[in-house]
Amino acid sequence: MPIQPIHTQRLVLIPFTLPVAQALYAFNTGILAEIGLQPTRYWPDQESMDSLPRIIKRLEKLPEPTGFESWMIVLKHNATVIGDAGFKGGPNKEGAVDIGYSIIEQEQQKGYGLETARALVNWAFWHPEVKAVTANCLLENPASIRLLEKLGMQEIVRDDEMIYWKLLRS
Repeated sequence: MPIQPIHTQRLVLIPFTLPVAQALYAFNTGILAEIGLQPTRYWPDQESMDSLPRIIKRLEKLPEPTGFESWMIVLKHNATVIGDAGFKGGPNKEGAVDIGYSIIEQEQQKGYGLETARALVNWAFWHPEVKAVTANCLLENPASIRLLEKLGMQEIVRDDEMIYWKLLRS
């Protein structure tokens, strides 16, 4: 059964499919219009382009998306993709999934990252096999640190570059 989009107050999260990811990686943003989305010159940005090979590699191993891959972040009011977020695969043997997110610069500081992360955490915890959501961010990324704190994540450890976070199922 296909994974359904996740609706929040202002956003729709739409799972990447292999054809969409491959088209975007080949600079064919026309694929977005084909699926009812509004292409923009700001997305995919460089961070998203850097992620697409990993997204494609994961999707190539699956008959269809499971939801534990990547999602496009779409503004409800105009169907414009403003970023992507998701998981780095299904739950590991401890039941943890690792989350990541990226919003285009033009739409940052508007709460979309937190809205996206909350929706994905709730989606993940809806699956009984998920016991924890983890994340990491750069030490010099105060916006991401604030977002992860607002999400209720606890700092587990840090090194010279990164902070590692965890949120346990309540």
